[in-house]
Amino acid sequence: MIGVTMSTLTNSASDAAAQVEAYIASILTALGSRDPLEVLAETPDALRQAVAGLTPEQEATPERPGKWSVRQVVQHLADSELVGGFRFRMVIAHDAPELPGYDQDLWAERLRYQESDLATALDEFTMLRNANLRLFRRATPEDLRRVMRHAERGEESLGHLIRLYAGHDLVHLAQIRRIRQAIGAPVGFQG
Repeated sequence: MIGVTMSTLTNSASDAAAQVEAYIASILTALGSRDPLEVLAETPDALRQAVAGLTPEQEATPERPGKWSVRQVVQHLADSELVGGFRFRMVIAHDAPELPGYDQDLWAERLRYQESDLATALDEFTMLRNANLRLFRRATPEDLRRVMRHAERGEESLGHLIRLYAGHDLVHLAQIRRIRQAIGAPVGFQG
């Protein structure tokens, strides 16, 4: 992930409008030339490997004060997949829909991500991801060019969204690796 600035990726959504170009560049840099559909398909297994062997205490320990724990990251990925699934379907079914952003830190706080069950969050993520992958595999080239208007990032095509979500996966897998290192948990996966 050379060139990816994690501070860009961990700013609150309230800073999103000012950081949008850096955010998109960082996410796409994480993806590089990898096939986004392959990354999206591999992430559920990679995520399970990334969290394997953590104790409940370790999965709840943040990288440092004010940052997320592994448990919060996984619940964020599940909720992000839920939001993404809605966005993807709106882009295909509607003509240039306007869709809101959301404050991921507010969701983490108010939806009590820290109280989430890690195994349940993994299952939610996997189920939602598989549904979205089925949608992507049915998408036509015309579908991939269809656009939405994101409240913070402007016009984005379905193809661009797919690339962003794949890069987002890679960023959070790397984040889990960093968290494991920070809390002294063995890191035996590539992320």
